[in-house]
Amino acid sequence: MAHPSQLGFQDAASPIMEELLHFHDHAIMIVFLISALVLYIISLMMSTKLTHTNTMDAQEVEMIWTVLPAVILILIALPSLRILYLMDEINNPHLTIKALGHQWYWSYEYTDYEDLMFDSYMIPTQELKPGFFRLLEVDHHMVVPMESPIRMLISAEDVLHSWAVPALGIKTDAIPGRLNQTTFITSHPGLFYGQCSEICGSNHSFMPIVVEAVPLNNFESWSTLMLTA
Repeated sequence: MAHPSQLGFQDAASPIMEELLHFHDHAIMIVFLISALVLYIISLMMSTKLTHTNTMDAQEVEMIWTVLPAVILILIALPSLRILYLMDEINNPHLTIKALGHQWYWSYEYTDYEDLMFDSYMIPTQELKPGFFRLLEVDHHMVVPMESPIRMLISAEDVLHSWAVPALGIKTDAIPGRLNQTTFITSHPGLFYGQCSEICGSNHSFMPIVVEAVPLNNFESWSTLMLTA
């Protein structure tokens, strides 16, 4: 999860987030190279007394500054399109979960089970236990088996919401009357925190998301306990 004074992204907890981090590093490297080149040219122009005020035409220079930006844009676009394709690809999910946004909490329904659903509310500050995170803890985690493809069906009951978990590389709008879907695979066990990322009213900041990834055996025990409770 995020920590104070953090400059970069959260550690990746899914293959998609790892791809996004690699793409971010790729784009930042290109930006740094362009910035260094521009600063070098500016320093040369400021330090030399030779100017070309009488130059009216330079076909070679115009060709370079037309072709080079196009090549750079292609180098950025190709990996970006690949990631977009991977994010939209859904192949044989092992589990489907429907997340419904409300003012101001989330409800979850495990559609592969007959009657496995619950609401997830933020734990108030005065009820937090030692070691809990303020404004991020909820009374019911969304538990998923790790290393399994999970399909999320996301919608809203009242106003626009957004289901976002940065460590998993997920941010999907929850729109009333519309069902959006996304998929993810957790690469290791743990707790992954998120929040509603669409302003949805006065308590927008108080509807966190907690995804708990556990081994398959633990998930089966949890689901059995939830169904018999």
